[in-house]
Amino acid sequence: SGVLISENGYILTNEHVAGSKYSNVYVTLENGAKYNSNVIWSDSSLDLAIIKIPGENFNYLNLGDSDRIFLGENVYAIGNPIGIEFQRTVTKGIISGINRTIKLNENETESYMEDLIQTDATINKGNSGGPLVNKDGELIGINTVKITEAEGIGFAVPVNIIKPILERLVKDGKFEEAYLGIYGYDKEVIPYLDSNLEIESGVYVANIQVDGPLFNKEIIIGDIITKIDDVKINKMNDLKKYIYTKSPGDAVTLKVKRGDSEFEMKITLGQKIA
Repeated sequence: SGVLISENGYILTNEHVAGSKYSNVYVTLENGAKYNSNVIWSDSSLDLAIIKIPGENFNYLNLGDSDRIFLGENVYAIGNPIGIEFQRTVTKGIISGINRTIKLNENETESYMEDLIQTDATINKGNSGGPLVNKDGELIGINTVKITEAEGIGFAVPVNIIKPILERLVKDGKFEEAYLGIYGYDKEVIPYLDSNLEIESGVYVANIQVDGPLFNKEIIIGDIITKIDDVKINKMNDLKKYIYTKSPGDAVTLKVKRGDSEFEMKITLGQKIA
């Protein structure tokens, strides 16, 4: 499933549905119109992808504010569960949890998805990439995964993470993604990694990419990033969302905590190619 998020043909879905950046995609709209297109942006850690189809004046969903959702709020999941015979199915539920972290085991590797919206609106295979909307019909999340060991537990990626990208695409017609080159964990994930480690705030640096601007710099794995410029960071998505507002070549200042000491470092952002 997927959802139009602008009148000029931008579609938001899951990366595991559409594929990685530059993948070819075959799109069929509700009215039967068909398009050959491709993925213009994706992020595997968020499981999100953006597709562009040609045309103007498409009907689209307005974006809500996923930072203002609350427990017990009524929501609706829309998608194509199981197969095409059940296309455009709508299910109703509530927001059961916010800022959820889940551990995934795929291809003998472990990974985490963070800051997810939990809902009991029925989600099945085929709902992936479809919208989670509020009572006003606004998009607040993209349905991404269901816990198969339990009933009534599904998750969606909050929509606010995508807003800076969409604004740039609609305004400039392109988005050149700035690249910091790290992967970090929220404090909620730390107990899974090390039961003896506790952090009050910030993002735990778990990986530094060898092709990124932070490789062989002062920062090391295990450091805690607490600020970028003047913005406090408590979630990896906070860091991502801020970087999405920047362009390759822009300079940012990181505030980093290591043990009992803190330091600042200025870094020039690279460009993410794929």
